[in-house]
Amino acid sequence: MSTEPRGDDALTSEDIPSRTNSFVGEPHDVTGARLAAEGFLRDLARFSPPSAPEYWDDILLVVTELAANAIQYAPGPFALRMRRTFDGVHVVVHDTSSTEPAPRPFDPRSGGGGIGWHLIHTLCDQVSVVADERGKDVHVFLPW
Repeated sequence: MSTEPRGDDALTSEDIPSRTNSFVGEPHDVTGARLAAEGFLRDLARFSPPSAPEYWDDILLVVTELAANAIQYAPGPFALRMRRTFDGVHVVVHDTSSTEPAPRPFDPRSGGGGIGWHLIHTLCDQVSVVADERGKDVHVFLPW
């Protein structure tokens, strides 16, 4: 096997940063999760800037929605994990509810929410939920 440089700019697994933050599940933790995501993106952008400026804001919006949903629908703590993939960013929010999210009807006149899960599915390349008796992980993949 050759050990010479390949001559391409491909990232190795050591070059791909990841970060995990834990929160107690209080309303102010939505801001904490967003700030943690912003810190991750700032560090990531130092060596791998986003391919489109709106990707930064899309990731922050999705993290905010996922954190707000974790606080609203799952009692207790939640964790935010973010990592760079070769073509984007993988975000995982773990919470204590084993109930999988479901879209709700959105009526802007009622002011009762219902748009977050639709936004997440619109902005993300892939969304999946893995649930067990200890809670669930919501996995989303976004472009970067």
